[in-house]
Amino acid sequence: MSGHGFHVHGPHDHEVEHVAHHGGDNFTSRVAVLTAVISTIGAIFGYMGGHSQNAALLYKNEAAIQKTAASNQWNYYQAKSNKQNLAELSITLTSGETREKYVQEVDRYKKEKQDIKADAEKLEAVAKAADNKSELEMHVHERWALATTLLQVAIALSAIALLTRKRWMLFGVYGSTALGLAAGIAGYLHL
Repeated sequence: MSGHGFHVHGPHDHEVEHVAHHGGDNFTSRVAVLTAVISTIGAIFGYMGGHSQNAALLYKNEAAIQKTAASNQWNYYQAKSNKQNLAELSITLTSGETREKYVQEVDRYKKEKQDIKADAEKLEAVAKAADNKSELEMHVHERWALATTLLQVAIALSAIALLTRKRWMLFGVYGSTALGLAAGIAGYLHL
């Protein structure tokens, strides 16, 4: 009871309190324990779902950073290409020592562009790998979310079974719990 004389709780809480204070039948006790176990597993699955979602976001962020770095490298590559084009134009417009200087510049720009291109391609590969990891983590997150939802359904069904005293509803509790556990195992195994 709260300090102000006003107390609100759900039907499941009332049933658990009733069992605690007055003792209960075997059905009520077992369903209450089952609900507590399902709730605990659901909390763990919820945590794992949040973890996988955060990991997916971190990988997606890493992919964006690497894509930006690759784009910068390609811009640098383009700048070197422009300088190479100007040097090639200068070769046709000059002669002698000046022309030889531009020939050397063209060779230098070609070599620099090869290194820049290799760096850009490496960054693109890292970005693609991070994107793939992000997609995998989102897939795993969906498994955890499904598992958590199925366990929440099982908890709701167990509360209804307690309130209505309909034992046949436990089949829904067990079925939803089994499906939730299967989805959680699939999330754990990254399936």
